[in-house]
Amino acid sequence: MAVVPLSLSRCILGLLSLSVLPLGTHCSPSSKPPTGPRNTSKTPPGETPAGMVWIPGGEALMGDNVRREESPVHEIAVDGFWMDAHEVTNAQFEEFVKATGYVTTAERVPKVEDFPERLRPMIKADQLKPGAVVFTPPAVAPPNLDNFLEWWRYIHGADWRHPEGPNSSIKERMNHPVVCVSWKDAEAYAKWAGKRLPTEAEWEYAARGGVGPTKRNTFTWGENGEQRVKMANTWTGSFPVEDRAVDGFKGTAPVKSFPPNEFGLYDMAGNVWEFVADWFHPDYFRNSPKLNPPGPTAGYDPNEPDLPKKVIKGGSFLCSPLYCTGYRPGSRMFNDPDSSADHTGFRCVKN
Repeated sequence: MAVVPLSLSRCILGLLSLSVLPLGTHCSPSSKPPTGPRNTSKTPPGETPAGMVWIPGGEALMGDNVRREESPVHEIAVDGFWMDAHEVTNAQFEEFVKATGYVTTAERVPKVEDFPERLRPMIKADQLKPGAVVFTPPAVAPPNLDNFLEWWRYIHGADWRHPEGPNSSIKERMNHPVVCVSWKDAEAYAKWAGKRLPTEAEWEYAARGGVGPTKRNTFTWGENGEQRVKMANTWTGSFPVEDRAVDGFKGTAPVKSFPPNEFGLYDMAGNVWEFVADWFHPDYFRNSPKLNPPGPTAGYDPNEPDLPKKVIKGGSFLCSPLYCTGYRPGSRMFNDPDSSADHTGFRCVKN
């Protein structure tokens, strides 16, 4: 998997270095979806906000059978809502920062007490510097793909303005999705914009493009896997050493670089992983309600029980069919809400 099934930056700083906010900020419940009757009309109930598209309510099959935490496949129903047509861009996030003075997680100095107790003995004082986790391809192919530390590095000075480190810039990438932001940063932006983060059910329903409750499309573009290079920004080549950019891009791509789905949504597969509102629990799909599933009230990762995670969806430019198929609508990964990485961003929804 091109996204680590652990707390990415905390795990790396436990071994190398990372940045986070206090652990006590993790346990607030996730945002709830609206509760009224479903609006299934294709005609929006009012004026569509700028940059958003109307997603009519309806039913769909959710989940997949590739990994345990994606199963079982089950039927859901969601109310209609508006959704950002594309991921939040650097330009949009800059507007938020200029208006509020907000300082992101990756720009804040972490403290030893911010970390789970088991990691604290491994952390050295000179490692407590602001930064984010950055994909760094190795010079030669590793013998296997079991050790993610072969290609992930915690980079001091990496943040949303400097996604690859202090010497990088977004000056020529203002129309690319913002990255090196945490779930906390995404939630702060959404509140400022008068929106919210989507629930996982809303996100997956929207990604499937309205195929209905009797069909489960494997990919957002249908069943033809060869369409991937025409429809999404993903890894093409030998992971993690060489991305041949057959799809036209190495790293992130400008939003709207690929065709939209049936709802008019761009990059619901590839480009960057997207935070959703839900806490992660591997067994939630076995007990979730059908109508407007709100997600668990608390997160649980059996690999790190003391570090609850948030769900991320959609895959990224690092997803390869040889290593990660996160660009499937049913794929679900998870990360610490205080971790920041250069392959993760978000988009918002509005009731």
